Amino acid sequence: MEKLEGSQEFEGFASDEVVFYVPVPEDVVGLDAFDAGEQEILDVLNRKVASGDSLDSVMDFLYETSHGVWPCDRIGLAFVEDDGRRVTSRWVRAEYEPVIMGSGYTEDLEGSTLKPLIDGKVLRVITDMEEYGRRNPASRSTKVLLREGVQSSMTCPLVVDGRCVGLLFRSSRKKGVYGPREVWMHLAVSERIAQAVEKAWRIRQLELVNQAYMEMLGFVAHELKSPVASMVLDATMMLEGYVGDLDEAQKTSLRKITAKGEYLLNLVRDYMDLARIEGGDLSATIRPGVDITKIIQESVDIVEAQLNERRMTFEPVYPDDQAARLIECDPDLMKIVTVNLIGNGVKYGSEGGKVRVTVTVENGRMRVAVRNDGPGFSPADRRSLFKKFSRIRSPELMKRKGTGVGLYTVWRVISLHGGRVDAVSEEGSWAEFSFEIPVAGKAT
Repeated sequence: MEKLEGSQEFEGFASDEVVFYVPVPEDVVGLDAFDAGEQEILDVLNRKVASGDSLDSVMDFLYETSHGVWPCDRIGLAFVEDDGRRVTSRWVRAEYEPVIMGSGYTEDLEGSTLKPLIDGKVLRVITDMEEYGRRNPASRSTKVLLREGVQSSMTCPLVVDGRCVGLLFRSSRKKGVYGPREVWMHLAVSERIAQAVEKAWRIRQLELVNQAYMEMLGFVAHELKSPVASMVLDATMMLEGYVGDLDEAQKTSLRKITAKGEYLLNLVRDYMDLARIEGGDLSATIRPGVDITKIIQESVDIVEAQLNERRMTFEPVYPDDQAARLIECDPDLMKIVTVNLIGNGVKYGSEGGKVRVTVTVENGRMRVAVRNDGPGFSPADRRSLFKKFSRIRSPELMKRKGTGVGLYTVWRVISLHGGRVDAVSEEGSWAEFSFEIPVAGKAT
């Protein structure tokens, strides 16, 4: 292999007419070895990675700028799993259809032709894929690429702190198109995106852990729901005299049991909703002609016990026009929103006060606002109200038990409907939580 002007020699280089290997250097050749167009691509890649652009954004840029610089019909990116036993395709784009080895394609590394590249941290160039396939008949990925028409390829390990975190692939449907300059450029590109790949891989691992956690949380919450509901029902029936007369001490104990049981039921409901959202199962089944006032009333029925316990009244303010009460939404998800907002209004309102729900329609958008009499919140608290696990830290409100997930759930559901949420307050007097959605909106 010839030496590029301004670059160091490759050491340990081995080749024949079909395939050659180049050790991945710790420091890739500087920008002075590349022309102006190549330098610009590398500079932009540097900036994108440094600024925290997503891996998809980085790879899209690389693909879209490659065609006028190097022979390229296909670019792919794969993650090396933490256990080092398999490699999984993460991103693929090609000039042709169909792409058989697309995103999600997984291959075991044991016995694979990729494993020596990862273990030895060497770049591989295949100049004749057909001949390479004949020499490696057991290579599943080679067979797939040949089916796609690939004839030449470059594969480079992505190394971060001495560990291979992924592989960058560049392919062409022509034979023998990759020489020294293309190899150097592929190495330089690989060096720059390795950090982005490492970051994306860690994010993916966190997402998988979070998903598993949420699945477990949803399972536990679901298993608790029935026995807790049964406990509350039994205690309520005893208070109502179904098992005979009770003395005052017994009634007091049962009231405590009921209150704690209802708190647990609210907790279970919140975490079941959260598990559904965070577990990746959240999707909206939009239905036309849904009466929002019916959903609100069903929500009031759910929190009626809390309303009565706190001696609070419910005050609805609805449009006179029945048609103005209709929206396109997922009714089940919308009930999650209204139960949370009304329940929040009851929980944090003043005892003996009222919860007002106002529905208005203007400029093609429906606004639903829930206002309570109560301590409200400060302007500083407003910024974090819809964040997950966030709670107002005022001494008075912290006494009222909550999970910190209800308003976050509201935000997620309303965002799914293409809407927005808001909260306003006069501290020490009232608080109002609201959402707006398009009257004829679609899930986004």
